[in-house]
Amino acid sequence: MTFKTLLLGAVATSALAPAAFAERGEDGHVNIIYWQAPSIMTPYLSSGTKDIEASSLVLEPLGRYDETGALVPFLAAEIPTVENGGVSEDLKTITWTLKEGLKWSDGTPVTSADVKFTADYCMDPEGGCAQLAKFDHVSEIETPDDLTAIVHFDKPMPNPYGPFMGNQSPILQKAQFESCTGPAASTCTDANFNPIGTGPFVVDEFKPNDVISLSANPHYRDPAKPAFATATLKGGGDAESAARAVLQTGEMDYAWNLQLAPDVLASMAEAGAGVPVSAFGTLVERLEMNLTDPSPDLPEGERSTVAHPHPILSDFKVRKALSMAIDRELLTEIGYGQAGRPTCNLVPAPELYASPNTECIEQDLEGARALLEEAGWTDTDGDGVREKDGTDLSLLFQSSTNAVRQDFQALIKDWWSQIGVETELRNVDSSVFFGGDAGSPDTFQRFYADVEMYANNFDGTDPQSYLQMYRCGNEPKPSSQWQGENINRYCDPEYDALLDELATTGELSKRGEIARKLNEMVTKDSMTIVPLVDRGRVSAHSNSLGGVILNTWDSELWNAADWYRIDG
Repeated sequence: MTFKTLLLGAVATSALAPAAFAERGEDGHVNIIYWQAPSIMTPYLSSGTKDIEASSLVLEPLGRYDETGALVPFLAAEIPTVENGGVSEDLKTITWTLKEGLKWSDGTPVTSADVKFTADYCMDPEGGCAQLAKFDHVSEIETPDDLTAIVHFDKPMPNPYGPFMGNQSPILQKAQFESCTGPAASTCTDANFNPIGTGPFVVDEFKPNDVISLSANPHYRDPAKPAFATATLKGGGDAESAARAVLQTGEMDYAWNLQLAPDVLASMAEAGAGVPVSAFGTLVERLEMNLTDPSPDLPEGERSTVAHPHPILSDFKVRKALSMAIDRELLTEIGYGQAGRPTCNLVPAPELYASPNTECIEQDLEGARALLEEAGWTDTDGDGVREKDGTDLSLLFQSSTNAVRQDFQALIKDWWSQIGVETELRNVDSSVFFGGDAGSPDTFQRFYADVEMYANNFDGTDPQSYLQMYRCGNEPKPSSQWQGENINRYCDPEYDALLDELATTGELSKRGEIARKLNEMVTKDSMTIVPLVDRGRVSAHSNSLGGVILNTWDSELWNAADWYRIDG
């Protein structure tokens, strides 16, 4: 079976079924809480999930992934395939046709010029596009008429659904953003905070790292949707208060990413005001190892594994010892219970792409100590901290502020102390840590620490774009407004060559083989990424909110247009 054949079977034949309501706005107001507060309303200038998902209420792609991972059309009339002629036989072009009569929220028509502009905007080398991997191998976009956009690739692409598919690659309005390209991208505050979109809602007021006030899009393509006239997306706080607001007090209708200990969540749910919902996808809690000197005193742009290698973590044996010291089963039990699974993989699903590697699961403190001894790290003065050539084995370990993550940090610090590693812990407010502020030194992209911990995932069911994050040259830097997914500055020509092979491989089993190898190169072969827990997505909605379908393959807010109020 080829990847092309699989996609032919996975494409849904129609968009979402109509909801039961009949008049736009008749159900009043809906309250949403994301305890990691959005800091910008465009996924192109942020890799933070909270920003990507908030913007999905306003900005939409040509197609999305539904709750099963199937491709469904949104702004497009249908999903292009080889079978329907939308994808060329040589796999070098994909032709998208817009639905007729689409309008932006300002009432102007959506055209193929907007589609082309979006690609040009993201591919501008000076723009710092956070989703550049989505446009890998795009050579040009042709627009023969107002409804047709033909994406040309410079090589055959068995998976041509990178550009304009999923919540990470929506369409921008050319008229609003055309003066915001290149270095100006991050300076266009009004556009970045108040994008004109095609989604069910429009932004009335955006307060970064706080609250977003929205109202129903008057030009949304379905005159009966959304059911809610207004919406509030409240940001900030913590996962516990967000869960309480839905499950106990009923103040909120929907709470995202309830990263709480399982007993805490179960206790809250007993109040009966709402219900938790969960599903597994590709979300992995992990450690990222910094391969370069993280000192902020280095001249901007000079951090590299060649010019400034990390003084400690450049040694593979140290990275492996740090991984061996961790008890992943205990972390999973304490942090997630049945909503988590210990993992050694960056890509835990779908099964085709998941490596069978399980060697990291069992904790091995003695083996970790022996490996550090072998690498020349010894405790010569008996203070419990190893040293080598006058350098203490001391690390700064950072993460976002969250009760589960701080529990993980404390446990990992203790395990590392048992093998002779001194660890300083730091946690950063989630809204800042996952924000897209190019001027902030505390974002996960800047990575001014030795080790950091977080989780993210990819949209859809194919990991190609996700694995492309670690391509040479894709690191955050001043010239890219500190955007870029390769925060570790990992660079291996063999890895890049395999990425290119994956991009041109259509046979499904071979794609799985290549993806598994790529996964293993950045995990067990190099320990650049140290996976911990395959996390199920856990959120909650009030008993009075209908239409919610939890989606781990796209934005959780993907079908907000179909939400409605349940009477009684």
